[in-house]
Amino acid sequence: MDTLFVSKRIFVDGELIEGGILVSDQGKITDILTRAGEVNSWIYQNGSGEIVDFGDLIIMPGLIDSHVHINDPGRSDWEGFATATKAAAAGGFTTIADMPLNSIPPTTTVENLRVKTSVAHGKVFVDVAFWGGLIPSNASDLLPLVQNGVIGFKCFLCPSGVPEFPHVNEEHVEEALKILEGTGSLLAFHAELECGSTRMEIMEENPKKYSTYLHSRPSIMEVKAIDMITRLSAKYNVRTHIVHLSTADALPMIREARANGAQLTLETCHHYLTLTAEEIPDAHTEFKCAPPIRSAENRRKLWEAIQARDIDMIVSDHSPSTPGVKLLTYGKSRGDFMRAWGGISSVQFGLSLFWTHCESQGLTLVDLQRLLCQEPAKLLGIDGFKGRIAVGYDADFCVWDPEGTFTITSDIIHFQNKANPYMGKVVRGKVHATILRGLTAFQDGESFANPMGKLILRKTTKRAVQFH
Repeated sequence: MDTLFVSKRIFVDGELIEGGILVSDQGKITDILTRAGEVNSWIYQNGSGEIVDFGDLIIMPGLIDSHVHINDPGRSDWEGFATATKAAAAGGFTTIADMPLNSIPPTTTVENLRVKTSVAHGKVFVDVAFWGGLIPSNASDLLPLVQNGVIGFKCFLCPSGVPEFPHVNEEHVEEALKILEGTGSLLAFHAELECGSTRMEIMEENPKKYSTYLHSRPSIMEVKAIDMITRLSAKYNVRTHIVHLSTADALPMIREARANGAQLTLETCHHYLTLTAEEIPDAHTEFKCAPPIRSAENRRKLWEAIQARDIDMIVSDHSPSTPGVKLLTYGKSRGDFMRAWGGISSVQFGLSLFWTHCESQGLTLVDLQRLLCQEPAKLLGIDGFKGRIAVGYDADFCVWDPEGTFTITSDIIHFQNKANPYMGKVVRGKVHATILRGLTAFQDGESFANPMGKLILRKTTKRAVQFH
């Protein structure tokens, strides 16, 4: 039996329409009813079929977050598959991609990938894809990882913060690009290169002041790294991607590289678009991330880059840790920005954080769908069946009220460690339900179905791609 999802506002092909979406018992969209009388006609002819009426709530494609750190196994006290995917479902996300660190082991070999997927199996509330990792010692593991399902590789050009995931140099990157040519895979970069020029000055500054941490990671670190990335991406026929861009200073060289044919995509994060360095209080390490949150002027330029479509997508970079590792607990080291873990948790709130600012930035629902659905799907190689409401696509929907507001408080948070820099913030855009392949994964604040997410493994050879 088909299920009919009905609303006065369904977002299809760039516009809101009144009608219904027919979904098969296999979880695929079979038809979109938009002409007057079609919905009533279907109801009359299919009296026993299930009808789910969402009134005037918006039904749009399920959101996709291509940058999430789940940390399970090994650091599951930081975040686990169940809690991360519950939080994602509560935020209207139907697919997320797990980064190759900070789990132990990291996803740097096929064996480690199997450990990761075995832990995830049966625990996920949304669909999960997997990134592989590039480290100095695993060049020979790249093709086997591609063939066993990772959607791409992430590397660090500076220390990652965990010993089991060391950073790479230009020689390692070039070797990886040679290996990945022709596979359809991609290489993503944490784009910071160590400078060291201000190290002695920083040692004399107060580590509990945010300005000290910001001074330790200047924009030039990103600019130098992106200069290297753009130079190498021009030499190889491989998709490349810059994760969590924080500085607008690097945008001119990215534009130039793209104009010269580089297959280079770019993301930024909700925290860089919402927060500014000027507002961060001393000792509040819940604001620490890498690269750092920068000035209000820099934030303005990032919004301009989104308006100009220089930035392809917006992600959470959900990177949680325990209060102790974040140095939020009482003690001598409490609030030390230089020693605290750098990561911000927000996978549950991406839609609302972004939508809160859309009107003031001249952006619309079309931009939201492109930045939080369509482009992340394309990056992950799943845009043939996710990221749109279209016949043949997975029936993944985010059902939400664009006028609804709520306050971010610890009692509504579903990720494991609650600390985040948005506590007490009033945001606009409230998720009422998340539909995964035609079934309700989340509804009305607290109601979750049993875990029914799938693991997306991108099976590929040099000439063909399949999804399992």
